[in-house]
Amino acid sequence: MRTLVLLALVGLGAQLVDGSLGMAYGVTSTTLLLAIGTNPAAASATVHLAEIGTTLASGISHWKFGNVDWKVVLKIGVPGAIGAFAGATFLSWLSTDVAKPVMSLILLGLGIYILARFTLRGLPTGNLGKPLRKRFLGPLGLVAGFVDATGGGGWGPVGTPAILASGRLEPRKVIGSIDTSEFLVAIAASLGFLVGLGGAGVDLRWALALLAGGLVAAPIAAWLVRLVPPRVLGSAVGGVIILTNTRTLLHSDAIDASGLLLWGTYAVIWVVWIAAVTISVRAHLRERSLAPEAATSDLEKSSLTTSGSTPGEPPVVATSGS
Repeated sequence: MRTLVLLALVGLGAQLVDGSLGMAYGVTSTTLLLAIGTNPAAASATVHLAEIGTTLASGISHWKFGNVDWKVVLKIGVPGAIGAFAGATFLSWLSTDVAKPVMSLILLGLGIYILARFTLRGLPTGNLGKPLRKRFLGPLGLVAGFVDATGGGGWGPVGTPAILASGRLEPRKVIGSIDTSEFLVAIAASLGFLVGLGGAGVDLRWALALLAGGLVAAPIAAWLVRLVPPRVLGSAVGGVIILTNTRTLLHSDAIDASGLLLWGTYAVIWVVWIAAVTISVRAHLRERSLAPEAATSDLEKSSLTTSGSTPGEPPVVATSGS
């Protein structure tokens, strides 16, 4: 019973993070299942089974709060489902320990870029509003879906930073669209594991416990993502990506860090992450305080233009022609 309650709490916390930052539900939940002795394929299968329900609830919640771009959902979700099915059947008989460090290194680079971009420059606006092309979202979804199924998580860590880095979609819609499209990925991965494992090793009680916690957190996270300023959200997402993938690299066979190297690296990341979020919060507050002044200035300019007068001159008064 204690295990089920713990899993429900993990599901709740993981969905709060995933629904507000666009990643980490699968990574968090799978990590716990592996820690208590579940084999990788069964752990990933259990998490994806729970995600069918959590991603559906999360998608509906994000849709109601206006956080979903349905064109992006379809363009990335369908290839993602194909990749997830292939990854699930592949994991059923093969380990992906070699692929994880390589992918983590790529994601770490994206995380550093996003953290620096949002902290120092704010929301990318150069391409904001431009459509995301299918030739970009298709391969991205295929890779993200494969990684998600084989690694027990990865749809958000691969998809979210890549779309954020493009600067074509505001952060809350990136997160909402990624979370919604993950429903297709979860279904496809579950079908792939059913083909590969036949249900062996999958604990339905654990899946239901994770699902219960996730269902409670889904609407809260969808509401929360609208309240967090884009600049702050971008810095927070960047920190999550850096921390998650640095941990994977440090525990890989090639490095196998411990002691001072391990905890020293974590300490540096936390200090930089906290500083980045603090800078973003202060920048947001400064921008918000200047917004009323900018609006007033625009209103004055509009009024002067309408009256036909210039600054420092009295307004022009219309007279009759008599």
